[in-house]
Amino acid sequence: MPKLSVYNVAGEKTGEEIELMDYVFGVEMNEAVVHQAVVMQQANERLGTHATKTRGMVRGGGRKPWKQKGTGRARSGSIRSPLWVGGGTTFGPQPRSHAKSMPRKARRLAIRCALSAKVAAGELVVVEGLTFEAPKTKNVIQLLDVFAAADKKALIITEGADENVEKSSRNLPKVKALSNGCLNVFDLLHHEKVFLAKDAIAKIEEVLA
Repeated sequence: MPKLSVYNVAGEKTGEEIELMDYVFGVEMNEAVVHQAVVMQQANERLGTHATKTRGMVRGGGRKPWKQKGTGRARSGSIRSPLWVGGGTTFGPQPRSHAKSMPRKARRLAIRCALSAKVAAGELVVVEGLTFEAPKTKNVIQLLDVFAAADKKALIITEGADENVEKSSRNLPKVKALSNGCLNVFDLLHHEKVFLAKDAIAKIEEVLA
């Protein structure tokens, strides 16, 4: 069962160690499931609004360009044929959904694998009192500085939606804040340092276990 030291927002150890559930934070990496979860998440973010015009959508072309026979040229019925410049597109992309799905157990396994990988790599920090009195960017900058993560991509996971933490990190391009209810594989793997609120651990273990 993994044990991690608990820090405060000033970067000091509180003297407390927290035992993390082995089933959630100590599982073996399953690369196939993790890869599938990342592909699913990125596919679900696609809008699918790409579109091209077929010959029926291009304006004009209602009149036959020339008579069928006797001109010596190839027969043609419309100037909007895909063979013509300015004509429609054949088999071009049309609006559609790119959504993918996975079984719930597989999705949760992928998140457990990502969390376990962060714990094993020493990239997960448990912070007590991870909240701010007011939305100020300098609060997040100070938090990153004390943990030597100023130049790293950082993910802040709070207990529930914390507006002050979210607004404080919004102006920093390498920092993202989200609640424990929005935990996902892509953000866990994409960020090099994960700051996890101590209060959020119980809910994460309850859901993933």
